Amino acid sequence: MEQKIVLFAFRDDPMCFVHVLLYALDYEAKGWESKIVVEGAATKLIPDLAVEGAPRHSLYKRVLDKGLFAGACKACSQQMKVLEEVKATGLELLDDMAGHPSMSAFQEQGYTVVTF
Repeated sequence: MEQKIVLFAFRDDPMCFVHVLLYALDYEAKGWESKIVVEGAATKLIPDLAVEGAPRHSLYKRVLDKGLFAGACKACSQQMKVLEEVKATGLELLDDMAGHPSMSAFQEQGYTVVTF
């Protein structure tokens, strides 16, 4: 059976988000299908991480290049006033549940959901 995990990052805490990035890379390195969904206040972190040369950009870029981001919440990106910046990063905007990403949709695909 294939092992699949999706990490939902909600908190506007850079250190917590760094751990989410590291966990996704760790799972992927061990053969798991690993994805990250950026939700809630965590959407505010994306514009800063996307700037080349910014602290933690290289880690963010590794995760991005490996395709480990499922996407970011469209409604939260808008609420946090970073919608255009998140769009500019190329992250998919997820909105299948009243403007937010659906956890159950991931579970239906066999993912274990972990929230931060």
